[in-house]
Amino acid sequence: MGLLDAVVGALGNQAGGAGANPMQAILALVNQAGGLPALLQKLQQGGLGEAVNSWLSTGPNQAVSPDALGQALGGDTVAGFARQLGIDPQQGLGMLSQLLPQVVDQLSPQGQLPAGLQNGQLDLGSLLGGLMGGAGGGAASQGGGADLAGMLGGLLGKR
Repeated sequence: MGLLDAVVGALGNQAGGAGANPMQAILALVNQAGGLPALLQKLQQGGLGEAVNSWLSTGPNQAVSPDALGQALGGDTVAGFARQLGIDPQQGLGMLSQLLPQVVDQLSPQGQLPAGLQNGQLDLGSLLGGLMGGAGGGAASQGGGADLAGMLGGLLGKR
């Protein structure tokens, strides 16, 4: 079991077990922001540029505090994420501060987001499913090029 899988499993248990899915809540948060590039831009504009750049790079991820993440995202976004999981916003921020850097890092294996994800050709939902060991569907075929979904499906074993 990889690190991300263990973190999501533990956080899922905190978030109410079988009915709560942190990855689905992250997908909803990304969609609410207008896509992953828009979310990352919002975080950069909110003072987390150095951290976001580290998540996108091939080096180590810089940690971000729940409070700083909450300020950058805004209260409504955090409340929506927490509500979807059935937890309080402070717990939601703690979960996001642990998961979001890892998700962004894994979606940018070459140090940048795949072009298909940036232009909407890749399905972020399938990619996030791949992060959790799911099939990933045909996400890579939608964007052409390398089998990104297949790669993401096995990434949990890397950590």
